[in-house]
Amino acid sequence: MNLNSNLICGILNVTPDSFSDGGKYISPDKASEHALKMIEEGADFIDIGGESSRPFSEPVSLEEELKRVIPVIKEIRKKTDVVISIDTYKPELAYEALKAGANIINDINGFRNRYMVEVAKKFVCPVIIMHMKGSPRDMQVNPIYEDVVLEIKNFFSDQIKILKQNGIKEIILDPGIGFGKTLEHNLEIIRRLGEIKELECPIMIGVSRKSFLGKITNENTPEKRMGSSITANLISLLNGANIFRVHDVKETIDAIKVAEYLMLKR
Repeated sequence: MNLNSNLICGILNVTPDSFSDGGKYISPDKASEHALKMIEEGADFIDIGGESSRPFSEPVSLEEELKRVIPVIKEIRKKTDVVISIDTYKPELAYEALKAGANIINDINGFRNRYMVEVAKKFVCPVIIMHMKGSPRDMQVNPIYEDVVLEIKNFFSDQIKILKQNGIKEIILDPGIGFGKTLEHNLEIIRRLGEIKELECPIMIGVSRKSFLGKITNENTPEKRMGSSITANLISLLNGANIFRVHDVKETIDAIKVAEYLMLKR
């Protein structure tokens, strides 16, 4: 998988309380079925998470997260060799997930935990560094920045150095839309993705169905935010993002294909 090409990451939440699809794919059978559907629609890789990181969510125990995630990875691995990223900030969970067949660590805590760096080093796997201010429990309580993009860029620069010193070369940057950011912060990040692109790493953007879009459109139902999600992804594409973490795989792929065609033909 070429991380510098345009890629679609299909979201697979095996949680009872994720903001958009909580409770739908808890069983390994249903989760693997949904993963296969996203792959059939064109997803390049599947991002599996066993703990909701929606605003004000409560953390779950390592034991519970293992119980949710590992059987799903094993079930998917019986049926396909698709690339899997494990969405966790717990090094123990990342370790077990990689042993079970996952390929990438997606850490919402941005590899601040040195043990997570050690797991990545042991497996020499690609990583996704996400920026988050605070924790899911408190990240949306009055987040303040002097310059949101500069702070994110400086954070990424520091973490890239640490990871490269530990032999990790394949690094994806996720600015963390909605993770300790206001509506204005999210819009500023998308407008200024080119500045983050200066770090010369692929950029993953995760806007799919998020509440900041509903603040613009007055749409309170996550499932009805597909159109606004696609629009935000296309603007992100134009501004430098190349990996898109989405719920609506086929529709996003179709939109990006048209955008790529138009950009090539202009």
